[in-house]
Amino acid sequence: MKQLIWIIAVVAVLFVIAGATIRAVAFLLWVAPVLLLAALLAFFLKRSGGKRIP
Repeated sequence: MKQLIWIIAVVAVLFVIAGATIRAVAFLLWVAPVLLLAALLAFFLKRSGGKRIP
């Protein structure tokens, strides 16, 4: 009976860690495109700044 309680406790801890990781990854999947757009915007603004296009 004691082993069953330990097994359940370990599985519960693993589920908590997996749930937190999945939430973090889901959050990063929303943040990544925003950061990519910001990087592209900064790149094009820096590249075109101060130069005249003939």
